[in-house]
Amino acid sequence: MGLLKKLTTDHLLCVALGDLILLEGCWYVTHAGLLRLARSKRCSGIRVQPVRDFCDPNHGRWVFEATVFTSRDCKGFVGYGDADVSNVSPLVHGAEMRVAETRAVNRALRKAYGIGICSVEEIGPFAESPQSSRQSKKLPAQPANGNYGGPKVRDRLCQLIRQHQLDPTLVKAYATDFCGTKTLREATREQVENFVAHLADWAEKDRNALLCQLNSYMSTKEGTA
Repeated sequence: MGLLKKLTTDHLLCVALGDLILLEGCWYVTHAGLLRLARSKRCSGIRVQPVRDFCDPNHGRWVFEATVFTSRDCKGFVGYGDADVSNVSPLVHGAEMRVAETRAVNRALRKAYGIGICSVEEIGPFAESPQSSRQSKKLPAQPANGNYGGPKVRDRLCQLIRQHQLDPTLVKAYATDFCGTKTLREATREQVENFVAHLADWAEKDRNALLCQLNSYMSTKEGTA
């Protein structure tokens, strides 16, 4: 209830207006709620463009970059969104481009306005998949102290990185973007659990597409090297 109070008080998000939604005991913000927040904060503009090197229209695979400008002097808050048939609900198959665009905008908006919970559009099929739901419930509850979601979740993430030979720096950059936080330590347990489930599913179904997504963060890695 403390999180809900903070979201409704600090950000003026409203459950009755559909800004927030409760799924399996976790609160998520909606695309409509983020856009309403941006309007109320007098957002200067949003620029959205496809990352063409990582898009594959023939296979319904899209990656978008969105930049939110909170004022005319703002350099912009950037978010990336990806979508293909493996990480979206069957209900929106055929609309992967739109999903990827929405996810990119949502992540950029959450960064710009400090929204520390995922948007419902980002979690794809996980919110409605009974199998994924059962798998997530197997994870023991960990305190939301920012410690990468707790030891068990962190161990699972490390296992995935080793198993699929992923670059840990790029995975961390993707996880931070996915969770919409400045650092991964600021993410809540639920956010990290969602990311780990997303990463595991994508790595299993299409590792090459995942590598393309991770490589989009290569410039960030080089900039911090």
